[in-house]
Amino acid sequence: MRRSIMAAMLLIGTTGFVMGQNSNAASVARGKVLYQNICMSCHQVDGGGVPRMNPPLIKTSFVLGDKTKLITILLKGLNDEVEIEGEYYSNPMPPQAQLKDQEIADVLTFVRNSFGNKASAVKPAEVKAVRAKIK
Repeated sequence: MRRSIMAAMLLIGTTGFVMGQNSNAASVARGKVLYQNICMSCHQVDGGGVPRMNPPLIKTSFVLGDKTKLITILLKGLNDEVEIEGEYYSNPMPPQAQLKDQEIADVLTFVRNSFGNKASAVKPAEVKAVRAKIK
C-alpha cells in the first residue's frame, strides 16, 4: 500500500511537472508562428534586428526585464528612439493590440526563450492586466 501511494505521488508530481513544461512548449511553438508572421520582417529570423532601425531581441533588458514594460510595447507600439548597448534604434514599432491576450503571451514567451534568451513565460492573465491598465 505504501509503495502504491508513493508511486501515485511520484506519478502525479512528474505529470504536473511535465504538463507545465508542455504548456510552455506549446506557448513557445504558437509564439514562433506568430513571430514568423508578424515580427520577423523587422526583428529578423535570428532576433538580431536591423542596425539603427529595429532593435535586437537578443539578451536585452527590454526582453529579459520587466514583463509589464514588454507587454505595453506590444499593446501600444513604440515611437521613441531606443538605446541598447550604446546603439540607437529609431524605426517606430506599430501597436499589436489586435492580438489576443494568449497570442501576445505566446509571442513574448517565444522571444523570451529564443535567440539565447532564457526568461519566465508571459501569461495571458498578465497581458489582460496590462491591457486593462492602459485603456
